[in-house]
Amino acid sequence: MSTSERYVRAWEGFWAENTGEPGEPFWDADPSLTAAPHTALLAAHADRTLPVVDLGCGNGTQTRYLAGHFRRAVGVDLSPSAVAHARRADREAVAEFEQLDLTDPVGVRRLGDRLGEANVYLRAVLHQSDPADRAPVAASVALLLGRRGRGFVVEPTAAAKAVIQQAAERPGGPSDKLRQVRKHQQRPAEVAPGELPELLRGAGLEILDQGGTDLAMSERHPDGTRVALPAQWFVVAAAGEGRPGG
Repeated sequence: MSTSERYVRAWEGFWAENTGEPGEPFWDADPSLTAAPHTALLAAHADRTLPVVDLGCGNGTQTRYLAGHFRRAVGVDLSPSAVAHARRADREAVAEFEQLDLTDPVGVRRLGDRLGEANVYLRAVLHQSDPADRAPVAASVALLLGRRGRGFVVEPTAAAKAVIQQAAERPGGPSDKLRQVRKHQQRPAEVAPGELPELLRGAGLEILDQGGTDLAMSERHPDGTRVALPAQWFVVAAAGEGRPGG
């Protein structure tokens, strides 16, 4: 497996110790705050009769929302424990879940061959990937999109670190959610400014739309306000396929 051992250990360790319940992880906000607005941005460009693939689906909270807005929804994650949580939580079997290393082009191609061209949802995955793995992950997005698919990519900016630090320095110390993040050596907001557009274009993707947003977390500050990370989002397509008639 090309993904670093540190990365595999961090995520399998996290999900193996997690119950998989919605909202338990630091980032697992309700879909009304995350996948819903993101889907609206993607839908302006996407053919929703195509499947959608949720890359780095975790416990499947967002995948289950996507399943109600696309013909077929498939969530994939590196961690077998995350996939097990997602399947268990999907009581109505609205989505599909499987284990996949996004840096493994053979495995990604197999998925693409089964699904055909697909839309892609990539939420806060690149910034958690080791630097050497980011280009392969972006390449996986391009592979799954094919000619007709469209992708939505959203990642925290460097400014998110200050928000996380503020949450960690609350009276009494970090919350249990943040302690779990630290315990398993998950490293937020380490993508350099300008790196994301370069990664996407380097993978043969064209940026159709982009903007700034606040990425909602499940955590709250002591005053009750929700922790939200400054983020940037992109809608992408295979280069040359985003033009009218393309």
